[in-house]
Amino acid sequence: MGETKDNHIVEIPVDQEHHQQHNKNVLCSMSSNMMEAIEDHPLTEISESPGHLLLLKLWQREEELCAKRVAHKETRMDTIKAELFQLSSFFFIFHGFFFTLLFTSWARAHQQGQHSICHKWWLPSTVSLCTSLVFVGLVQVKLHRYWKVWGQLQRERSGARAVTRCIQELRMKGASFDLSKEPHCGKRMKSSSVEIKWGPLTWCSKNLLTISLVCFTGLAFLVSKLFLCSL
Repeated sequence: MGETKDNHIVEIPVDQEHHQQHNKNVLCSMSSNMMEAIEDHPLTEISESPGHLLLLKLWQREEELCAKRVAHKETRMDTIKAELFQLSSFFFIFHGFFFTLLFTSWARAHQQGQHSICHKWWLPSTVSLCTSLVFVGLVQVKLHRYWKVWGQLQRERSGARAVTRCIQELRMKGASFDLSKEPHCGKRMKSSSVEIKWGPLTWCSKNLLTISLVCFTGLAFLVSKLFLCSL
């Protein structure tokens, strides 16, 4: 009786346990490195130091307050700009209405042959001058307030930048940060010669709107006489 032998291919399984153990060792090593990095991180040092943690919270609170104050100042400046635009618009609307009445009076007097209207030129001119000076005064008050708020805004922004720099430095240094350090706003020093040279020019640039309205008022005062006495 013949015996048949089947030839089978024997597959040797890969040692999975070895790879699993290797992967576990790699994961453990990575985890330990991450834990060491976290423990050495400045934020971890800050969280473990009550003084540094309190200082960080106080400065973060101050940073939020500075941001709110800056936003409030910017809103206030936008409001003043709108008010200046309205006053300037009313100023020119008034003079447009004034010159319309002046032209109507001149045309009526010309039709009626009245030449004595030139002797009364000072009356409309005085009304125009007084009204214009009221508008100019209001504009100047608004401009003064605008530049005052602008200066406050620059100081608030400078203070906010100083607090932000201190917060960043605290987060970078951690427990080695000096708790006695305070935010300092950088101030740009100017020599007296520069102030004398640029002082009038700066004043003129800040009050350019008022200067323009004053010049227009003087021209309107002279034009009233020339207009009425041109008969």
